Amino acid sequence: MTMAKRDTYTPESLLAVAVEVFNERGYDGTSMEHLSRAAGISKSSIYHHVKGKEELLRLAISRALDGLFGILQEPASLDGRAIERLEHVARRTAEVLMEELPYVTLLLRVRGNTDTERWAMERRREFDHQVAELLKRAAADGDLRSDVDARLATRLLFGMINSIVEWYRPGRGGAATSQEVAEAVVRTAFAGLRTQR
Repeated sequence: MTMAKRDTYTPESLLAVAVEVFNERGYDGTSMEHLSRAAGISKSSIYHHVKGKEELLRLAISRALDGLFGILQEPASLDGRAIERLEHVARRTAEVLMEELPYVTLLLRVRGNTDTERWAMERRREFDHQVAELLKRAAADGDLRSDVDARLATRLLFGMINSIVEWYRPGRGGAATSQEVAEAVVRTAFAGLRTQR
């Protein structure tokens, strides 16, 4: 079987192919041969750009994490009442998940089997911790129900957001836009989390 060579490829297009293969086969089930075939280039061409598949994994996961941590630096995440900041973070997290769907899907599937996966899991915990702190501040302000533990509320909120990777497929006829999905997440979650006034 002859490998179909691509005329051009870039590190970015190689990364996109790797993420697709990782999500399809699982990281542990993917070999450099699988990546080579999917990219339509030789293994040595891949090694010209990266040390191996774990570097591709780290690059892909970094893209997802950079998007998530970038949300925490946006002005609407830093200024205003904690409840409004929290809603912004939830909305933007859903949007980033859908904008970077293959990369975030891969991030959510890591299990800690490699140094890169353990690093990614630690970074995810750090993100969750920062959101939980924001949730605690909103509760202290009296804007969130006090009868729901902040860590539990954070897990439930992000469990709902993270489940989007299982069913959201952009471009399907009649499918909601990413903005509509993000708005629905915020309305649904915060209807149950906000104090009723």
